[in-house]
Amino acid sequence: MAINSATEVSPAEKKRIYRKVALRLMPLLVICYFISFIDRTNIGIAQIGLERDLGFSEAVYALGVSCFFIGFIIFEIPSNALMSRIGARKTIVRIMMLWGLVTIATMFITGPVTFYIARFFLGVAEAGFFPGCLLFLSYWFPSSRRTGVTAIFFMAIPISGAVGSAMSGWIMSAFGGVAGLADWQWLFIIEGIPPLILAGIAWLSLCDRPSQAVWLSDVEKAVIERDLADDSATKGARSESHGGLRVALRDPRVWILGLGACAAYTFANAVSFWTPRIIHRSGIDDPLSLGLLSAIPPIGGIIVMLLVGGHSDRTRERRWHTAVPWLTGVATMFILAFTLDTPPLVVVLLTVMACAHYSGLTVFYSIPSIYLSPRTAATGIAFVTAAGSVMAAVAPAMLAAIQVITGDISVGLMASGLIILCGVFVVLIGIPARSLREADTRLCTELNADGESPVDQGGRGDGVASGRVVSGDEER
Repeated sequence: MAINSATEVSPAEKKRIYRKVALRLMPLLVICYFISFIDRTNIGIAQIGLERDLGFSEAVYALGVSCFFIGFIIFEIPSNALMSRIGARKTIVRIMMLWGLVTIATMFITGPVTFYIARFFLGVAEAGFFPGCLLFLSYWFPSSRRTGVTAIFFMAIPISGAVGSAMSGWIMSAFGGVAGLADWQWLFIIEGIPPLILAGIAWLSLCDRPSQAVWLSDVEKAVIERDLADDSATKGARSESHGGLRVALRDPRVWILGLGACAAYTFANAVSFWTPRIIHRSGIDDPLSLGLLSAIPPIGGIIVMLLVGGHSDRTRERRWHTAVPWLTGVATMFILAFTLDTPPLVVVLLTVMACAHYSGLTVFYSIPSIYLSPRTAATGIAFVTAAGSVMAAVAPAMLAAIQVITGDISVGLMASGLIILCGVFVVLIGIPARSLREADTRLCTELNADGESPVDQGGRGDGVASGRVVSGDEER
């Protein structure tokens, strides 16, 4: 099938093709990321047992969080660069097997030093999975469809927060003392097994490119490849100077996105790692109750994230869809800092924070792939993630130091809010709106029987209109 045959496919048929791809790929990716996030954040619940059995303080816990990101940072770009050479399937399988083994091995920690080592190697093991999946999605979906699938992928984060927190609390409540093992040891054993199973499933079911998918017809492959080619042509018109890592690092837009990622990861730490601690600080001590209450904020985050991601795709606007949620999160952090002793209000405010975090994060991480060229995408996305991970490593230690000095976590919350506020200004001022304008594909000619445009259908356009690239001024 010649690639030009893609132009003969109706919008309804194209929508069906991408739905087919999403149904084939996204469930497994979401489940894998779901397990990944559980295994990196379960120490929030495990900390209760670690404090009881090993005497871990807040400072030890915070440094352990930082150690994860140190390993993550060091190996993030090499892992993603390797993925562009050996393929997504081998990379994802390798990452999942390693992080499953390290998670199980964490049951053997005996003190702070072994705890730091285990967290460091968990970061090494997981390095590259998140940006690798974003890169993998760019091989299957054009940028104008990618925020929607990125939102689906990011559903794993709030789902892991909801299900994972409740499950972790239940494991520690039900298995503590069985076979002479502590509750936190059972937590690491049980939650380290799923990635090993998923690694085998990924090896059998994933393929790197549409051209390799036996479950796609020749016509369907041609449609996807044509859309990706149009997408690349649009990017090339906007950013012809992009090249490899060296060129990408000379591009100020990459550094601007890296600064924005610092805010994103600061927000992520506050929501993912500190939610159980904040609820515990409000007076909740029982592990099961703590897990169930920690599950509430992500549930709201799932709904809002999908709504904001869908609206961002329909309007093809990214900056304000990132900034407004983050501003809401900053305001909520400042309010929360003064209401830490009221458990019901704490849970409500943490829910608002979660909604703001997940929705802004989804849109923000759709931005790099919109205008980075295919040659730069692997290292560019990985660099942005690694830059954010630097702040993710620094922020916990900063919060712990502030808490030690002031004796109060509220000051650390406000400090996190200020970092996120800086990120809002970076996104709005440092990233011009014109650089994120996405053109519609064949917008003037493709209408379905109901008169619905590709934008309305969820297609959001594919890069070219009437055989030519639409300029930013024409689009607006």
